Amino acid sequence: MCKPEHCDCNRTCKEDAERMEMGVKYLREGKVEKSKLVVSRTRLKLWVIRGITTVLLWICVFQLVALGEMWGPRLMKGWPSCSSPPDIFPTDQLSSILPKVPPPPKRFYKNNGYLMVSCNGGLNQMRAAICDMVTIARYLNVTLIVPELDKTSFWADPSEFQDIFDVEHFITSLRDEIRILKELPPRVKKRVELGNFYSLPPVSWSNISYYHNEILPLVKKYKVVHLNKTDARLANNGLPLEIQKLRCRVNFRALKFTLQIEELGKKIVNILRRNGPFLVLHLRYEMDMLAFSGCVHGCKDEEVEELTRMRYAYPWWKEKVIDSDTKRKQGFCPLTPEEVALTLEALGIDGNVQIYIAAGEIYGGEKRMASLATAFPNLVRKETLLEPSELQLFQNHSSQMAALDYLVSLESDIFVPTYDGNMAKVVEGHRRFLGFKKTILLDRQSLVDLIDQYSNGTLSWDEFSSFVKKAHIDRLGSPKRRAVNPERPKEEDYFYANPYECLQ
Repeated sequence: MCKPEHCDCNRTCKEDAERMEMGVKYLREGKVEKSKLVVSRTRLKLWVIRGITTVLLWICVFQLVALGEMWGPRLMKGWPSCSSPPDIFPTDQLSSILPKVPPPPKRFYKNNGYLMVSCNGGLNQMRAAICDMVTIARYLNVTLIVPELDKTSFWADPSEFQDIFDVEHFITSLRDEIRILKELPPRVKKRVELGNFYSLPPVSWSNISYYHNEILPLVKKYKVVHLNKTDARLANNGLPLEIQKLRCRVNFRALKFTLQIEELGKKIVNILRRNGPFLVLHLRYEMDMLAFSGCVHGCKDEEVEELTRMRYAYPWWKEKVIDSDTKRKQGFCPLTPEEVALTLEALGIDGNVQIYIAAGEIYGGEKRMASLATAFPNLVRKETLLEPSELQLFQNHSSQMAALDYLVSLESDIFVPTYDGNMAKVVEGHRRFLGFKKTILLDRQSLVDLIDQYSNGTLSWDEFSSFVKKAHIDRLGSPKRRAVNPERPKEEDYFYANPYECLQ
């Protein structure tokens, strides 16, 4: 037996006690470790559940967003709200107005001569032409004189280039590509006044080799060449990538509206945004369009006579005898306000949405707009959103008025053109550049057939609506390549409606 007075025995007892203490400690630590392991597993399970739940919620959100994106933000019936959070659309800027950047360095090159251009047509036809003329001048190594705008067309707008576009920005933003002057140097100007220059309309839909082989020799010979027609004078396709990208750069970055136009356009957009999302309807139902196209569906006899007289009064409108019914069935007529009302309802556009009418004076006035106003009572125009004094300076300046509509169209949640004119095409392309913003490209040929079937009772409303939606599911301004038709370039997709080379 171990006694305390014996040294060896004391050491043994102490060792036994220490071993026993260590054993207890080990057991306790084991229990703690086991407890910690259980807690860790529980927490892990909790995090896994949370992770799976989060993923499922995001999948649901993306699915809902995808459905909503089919037609636009909350403009369809059944969406819970028509208000937009104030921070989504800052009131101090528009997405289409780019911030100021320092001008690029000048490009120095041997100047082959001077190019003067006289644009023809309305604002957007001239806009596209300016882009083409800048590009042509750049690749001919000539000096471009600020383009002259059309003052003799139907609209008789006296506006100069600097009344619509920021001319200083236009010149400086492109100086790394081309030299642009506001007017000819005095010595050269005297030559032109004496008739020492060459004027011609270039061939439509030409490629760049035509300008190198045919126009450049004239520039070198006469020093000044004047192109007196500019609409569709450069091909849509078959051009080098750098040429296509320069066309885009001019269109989207160099052609900036004047501060006066930008500020008033911004005001219109902000007024609309305060009331929620809005749709812009480019309703091409003005008197000149109907007279030019010969489309008189739904017009009274006296209106048909009036429009026919107008068509014959303008000698540069070449087509005089027109079969309106045939043209309408082929899809070559702008939709009437009544047809537009049925189409928007069939597409499921919310009847309470704001619809901004981007157009001139509608032929037939309020009577012709009655069915559209009944279906969509929140119709507005710049004239109803602004005070008369705010538009006073723009009166009798159709291109400046069109510039306001252009800015509002770019900013809209949905853009719907009723005819594929120049504004419809150029706005479509610009909205693609801004991120493929929703643009409903109406299939007029299908629509008039469906509308006629619905009107005569062949189709029920549900059938009509279903067919209209199916016809437009792939016509929402989404990414695609242009259709090319080298034999008939006028019938192929327009470069400025879908400049896909610049969107990649």
